[in-house]
Amino acid sequence: MLTKDELPACPVATMVEIIGNKWKLLIIRNLLVSTCRFGELKNSLPGISQKVLTDNLRQLEADGIVDRKAYPVVPPKVEYSLTDMGNSLRPLFKSMEEWGNQYKDFVG
Repeated sequence: MLTKDELPACPVATMVEIIGNKWKLLIIRNLLVSTCRFGELKNSLPGISQKVLTDNLRQLEADGIVDRKAYPVVPPKVEYSLTDMGNSLRPLFKSMEEWGNQYKDFVG
């Protein structure tokens, strides 16, 4: 997790730094619906590689957005969910969804 001094001064730039790539946005979108296992996330994100998914989940976990829970079973079971900070993104994603629908109507 970056320290406050390492984050950009601009709050919008801070948000982009933490969640501003395509895959992170789509991972968060999916986790806003429900807790997911790694395979479920991978299958719901066509085109993402295992490495990219792993890297993005690790970054989101390090930044306090995603929680990773590993169960001591064989075969290994790991579930990903949003933390309280991750869940605080819900209104932002709702606004993005509304804007996306408006834009589709605009160009439609």
